[in-house]
Amino acid sequence: MSQDAENKTHPLQKLLDNPWLLLALGLLIPFISYTAWGWLELLTITKATLP
Repeated sequence: MSQDAENKTHPLQKLLDNPWLLLALGLLIPFISYTAWGWLELLTITKATLP
């Protein structure tokens, strides 16, 4: 019966049971999103006029 329960585990559950994957996602997703946000801010900022 325990083999039956292991075979019926959803593939997403097996993926999310991996702590190294969760660590990598926890570091990469904020890094990528904040980097993209920063680039968008730099591209949309208006040029300052000199006094």
